[in-house]
Amino acid sequence: MRTLKAAKGFRMRRSKLYRYAADALDHGRAYAFRDRKTKKPNFRALWQIRINAAARAAGTTYSRFMEGLKAAKVTLDRKILADIAARDAAAFTELVKIAQGALKSKATAKA
Repeated sequence: MRTLKAAKGFRMRRSKLYRYAADALDHGRAYAFRDRKTKKPNFRALWQIRINAAARAAGTTYSRFMEGLKAAKVTLDRKILADIAARDAAAFTELVKIAQGALKSKATAKA
């Protein structure tokens, strides 16, 4: 009964007959397990795309922006940076200025 209850909402015999319900649940749970693992890199890629778009609009590239933030010791993660890029353009512009300043000081320190 637990299997049939879990298969509620499936269509046709997959919700009525134990044999087909069990197969459908196994199949669905395998996809759920796999997709919980792939969700993380998918979101990271989405955040990188958003940050890159905002960085290019501000006149730099994603890699230079992230290198500048690392040099400036800014510890915001990509999720927060993507949220700032999407919602607050002024704050993101300030972050770009901080990153560019850190890159300039890094270049003068090397020379």
